[in-house]
Amino acid sequence: MSTMSAAASPVRLGIIGLGNIGQQHIQHVQTGVTGCEITATCSRQSKVIAGLDKAQHFSDYRQLIDSGLVDAVLIATPTMAHFEQASYALDKGLHLLVEKPIGLSCQEGEQLIARHQQKQQIFALMLNQRTDPLFVAMKEQVDSGRIGAIQRTHWTMTNWFRPEVYFQVSDWRATWKGEGGGLLVNQCIHNLDIFQWICGLPVSVQSFCSFGKYHDIEVEDEATAYLRYSNGASGLFVGSTGEAPGINRFDIVGDRGTLSFDGDRLQLLTNNESTSTFSKATRDMFGMPATTRQDITPDRQVNQHARVIQNFIDAIREQTPLIAPAEQGLHSLALANAILLSSWENKAVDLPLDSAHYQQALEQRIAQSSLRKKADIEVSIDMTKSYR
Repeated sequence: MSTMSAAASPVRLGIIGLGNIGQQHIQHVQTGVTGCEITATCSRQSKVIAGLDKAQHFSDYRQLIDSGLVDAVLIATPTMAHFEQASYALDKGLHLLVEKPIGLSCQEGEQLIARHQQKQQIFALMLNQRTDPLFVAMKEQVDSGRIGAIQRTHWTMTNWFRPEVYFQVSDWRATWKGEGGGLLVNQCIHNLDIFQWICGLPVSVQSFCSFGKYHDIEVEDEATAYLRYSNGASGLFVGSTGEAPGINRFDIVGDRGTLSFDGDRLQLLTNNESTSTFSKATRDMFGMPATTRQDITPDRQVNQHARVIQNFIDAIREQTPLIAPAEQGLHSLALANAILLSSWENKAVDLPLDSAHYQQALEQRIAQSSLRKKADIEVSIDMTKSYR
């Protein structure tokens, strides 16, 4: 494994997976990332990528990793391949950035983290929404204590609409075998990461999921989860890929105020004194603390994926702290797994998750699952429309 300084040569980066998201990441590197160059690519079929004439192409990820042509790899393959490919890259000592989720299950993620033994080896996950200035602003407000101790959380995130063709053109997507789930581990994994990043993990989850409610798929395309936190706070998370236009509303209610995001603007409401103090002291039977409202919506025009890739490169070259260390990807995946397990077993599930118990339940479904046959149809693809 190579170690680098700020004055070192560019990081030699290999891209494993040249599907839609892999090609997007190549564009990010070519147009917005400094300090690296793409020296190798890997996919089952050779693809001509503009600007990569000098990069060597491989059809086997192991040949790319063993080639000596790369210092780091970015894995952008279907979820079912993440564990095997990431394990090989980690064992060979390469720096590693993996597309979300880290694996089919929390147990796969835990095993990958256990393989990451070398302190100088950078291991990151593509949790790009952590770079969204709006969510950064929300986290700063919560961490500063501005709204006081959290009393309630609520995120309705149903504008992940996906038409049937989205699933028809993929053999692995929305199958237990290929993805380990649907809505929760694909689209909403970003929201679950931000949810727990800002508000913390709950201690228990009671959920209700619908499987193939809106699409001809075997996995979940709608989920409602009730959360309980260690301080007694409650929460609600609702997700769907079957609603149009859908809703994106995120509220965090604290003892001293509220953060409210309506999908467009972020409002900060602060009380002149805490709710609990006012409630005990007032003699006004219908009184309420005086509240100040501020619009604190930041400029959100950033290239989130490019920022994560740049941060990964900077961590290799300059020891810059990671925005999304791979081990932090376990939290959102554990929450997604807990929501599924609660729905399967029709009971509350405690966190930290018993990942072995979940793995057993998942493997029962994988055993009855199979990859689908891709539909041979022409589709229009604009990846910018896939982000929320």
